[in-house]
Amino acid sequence: MSFLNRRQFFLDIGALAALVVGAVLIGGKHAATAVPRQDKIVNVSYDPTRELYQALNPAFVASYEKATGRHVTVEQSHGGSSRQAKKVASGDLVADVVTLGLRADVDGLRKRGLVADHWEDRLPNHSIPYTSTIVFVVRGANVRGVKDWPDLLQPGLEVVTPDPRSSGNGKLTALAAWLAVVTRGGSEADARAYLKSFYSHVPELAEGARGASTVFSVKETGDVHVTWENEGLREVAASNGKLQIVYPPVSVLAEPYVAWVDKTDGERGTGDIAKAYLEFLFTDEAQEQIARLGYRPYKPGIAEKAGVRFADIKLLPTSVISPDWNDLNDKFFSENGIVTTIVEGAKS
Repeated sequence: MSFLNRRQFFLDIGALAALVVGAVLIGGKHAATAVPRQDKIVNVSYDPTRELYQALNPAFVASYEKATGRHVTVEQSHGGSSRQAKKVASGDLVADVVTLGLRADVDGLRKRGLVADHWEDRLPNHSIPYTSTIVFVVRGANVRGVKDWPDLLQPGLEVVTPDPRSSGNGKLTALAAWLAVVTRGGSEADARAYLKSFYSHVPELAEGARGASTVFSVKETGDVHVTWENEGLREVAASNGKLQIVYPPVSVLAEPYVAWVDKTDGERGTGDIAKAYLEFLFTDEAQEQIARLGYRPYKPGIAEKAGVRFADIKLLPTSVISPDWNDLNDKFFSENGIVTTIVEGAKS
């Protein structure tokens, strides 16, 4: 081999070695920055769903392990729906999935870049696994004769309900009362007057639904608890006959929404579990459990299959007020919104 050939040979070897070393270094860098596979997800939910997910989580874990051979765990976080959404948005809570009481709470995360656009279309039924409504819980034989929204304004009657500034239950209560007025011949001025009087009957606003439940059923404060249907059913079942539910003739159609958090998937690599978890909520197995725990499943016939019969009540969608939840949220619950202003005036 001539000197020039030997020189070219060693140059080629050196270049190849450099490429190999470079590839190793690049691979090592990518390995160091790759998202490690997680076997745990966090479900950030609204206040009264503790029992629901305590029942659903083991069923999902078993189903997922059977399908994939992979054992995962699910952690829960609960609080007022709007407060929970704010904590996720600020980074105070890390969520793999959110299962919140209001569309606006989930869509607020989209606006912050945490959830993808058109997130509602990624799951069945526009990402609504069940519906609910707002009902009254009263004491004993209902000596006050509470049957309808106007009855809550009786002199001396005390109402327990959560704060609409932090709670989905609180927001839906205000909207249910508003709908009860404007859909039965009242004007917006009449609805404002009703809400002003209503909140004057609320001595203390709890942050969320479960806090309000504790005030009413454990501390035995107040005459009427205005709450989620499932929470009311739970309270009555635990009361040994001390409480009963009253269904007003008209209430709001509550539509809790669910979504996986895309930003968390990018950071923790939990998207496959999170997606499977939410898809599980729409299966017949989960839907039956949802019905048994007092939530109205979206699938027809599931409640009957689960042996559950829900009360027949006229449920009005919020679209009666506004077809856009963001506009509705701004009108009623923004800093200068109708309900925010009334509540702050009543509590000042």
